Amino acid sequence: MAVVTLLFLTGSYTAQAQDGGTLFKANCATCHHPFKDGTGPKLSGAREAWLENADEATLILWVRNWQEAAAQNSYAQQRSQIKPTAMTAFGDKWTDEQILSIFDWIDAQVEDTGGGGPGGPGAAEGGAVEEEESSLGWIWIVLFAVFATIIMAVGGVRRQLKHAQAESEGDEEGAKASYADELKRWAWLNRKYVGIGALVVVIGILVALFQGLYSINIMEGYQPSQPIDFPHATHAGINGIDCKYCHNTVTESKTASIPSVNVCMNCHKQIKGNEPEQQAKIQKIYDAAGWDGQKYTGKTKPIVWNKVHNLPDHVYFNHQQHVVVGGLDCAQCHGDMTKQVEVAKVQSHEELNLVQENIDAEIKFTKATLTMGWCIECHNQSTIAPGILADDDSETLTYYDEIHNRLVKHNKTLYSKFLDDDKVTPRELGGWECAKCHY
Repeated sequence: MAVVTLLFLTGSYTAQAQDGGTLFKANCATCHHPFKDGTGPKLSGAREAWLENADEATLILWVRNWQEAAAQNSYAQQRSQIKPTAMTAFGDKWTDEQILSIFDWIDAQVEDTGGGGPGGPGAAEGGAVEEEESSLGWIWIVLFAVFATIIMAVGGVRRQLKHAQAESEGDEEGAKASYADELKRWAWLNRKYVGIGALVVVIGILVALFQGLYSINIMEGYQPSQPIDFPHATHAGINGIDCKYCHNTVTESKTASIPSVNVCMNCHKQIKGNEPEQQAKIQKIYDAAGWDGQKYTGKTKPIVWNKVHNLPDHVYFNHQQHVVVGGLDCAQCHGDMTKQVEVAKVQSHEELNLVQENIDAEIKFTKATLTMGWCIECHNQSTIAPGILADDDSETLTYYDEIHNRLVKHNKTLYSKFLDDDKVTPRELGGWECAKCHY
């Protein structure tokens, strides 16, 4: 703290803190406040606590990737359990100096005990901006009301003058014309432009209607609530539990299955949680298993999970075929679950494209996840490794190796056609046939 005080007195601390204040307001203020707990904990005194229990390098690593810091440092692990919402991993977005400048700005704030926001450099500025924006909002409302009143008054005067003129000219119909009559007359006089405008409106409505129809059953981002907020990032990420340990039918069945409570109890007989929130979640597992802490009572309370990935009834999908035969990584369709802090959701195709790069897959999706176009893109872009099995009569051939073997032996012309682009895709082996996916 002596170094911080010295820098503050010399003025260099204040300059650095101003830069940190800009970064804080743009990236951190959504979840954090210097003196109040919100989505994230308050940050006043945070650096001092970290330096007492860890070190500055661990604090910087926490900002870059909290999961990595929690895996390396016990204090970071303790901090990771404070809030259920995980902090955003900023990676290499900032330099070490920029990260420290954020904490410089936080340490420079002075709490307003009078009920206002934080004081100090930048805080007063922020309060002024908020007050100014609030004042401008009222000004716009008042101006709108004034102009609306003026327009209505002018319109009323104009209409009265028009009626008076029509009456002086002996036009009784014009003198008694209502707003609707005037609108009809105006529309008839400008029928060409009114017709064009009406056509544009009708086309716009039809386009919006068809766009709405195309969005029916688009599941991207679907994230139903669950009876237990299961953190995949903790189990699959920090603890490194393999997907197949819990979803143990994925290599043998059409479905990947939801793990039974007995699978959970394999670990949670011993792991009871450190925080009240964790303990409450684990207690739901005990209730479902009928476990009283010492023995099984036989009185169970099943956990009702909400299904996340829903396909239409007429669509056939087999996990075993894709995982065992096709060799797909779970992340290709479900995203990187080692970083999924919240409950599972249907990842968007943009998120899945980022995962493809990380696992060296070659798929680039442009269609929404779980749509027919999404499946077709994968079947058209995936590469099937045929292997060098042309002279191998082994009985252990895989499905695609066997197809490759038959093509080489019996139809080399067709095989050469498939290899025009130096790869064989599921589409070329019947992956686009309707009956492959539809009952």
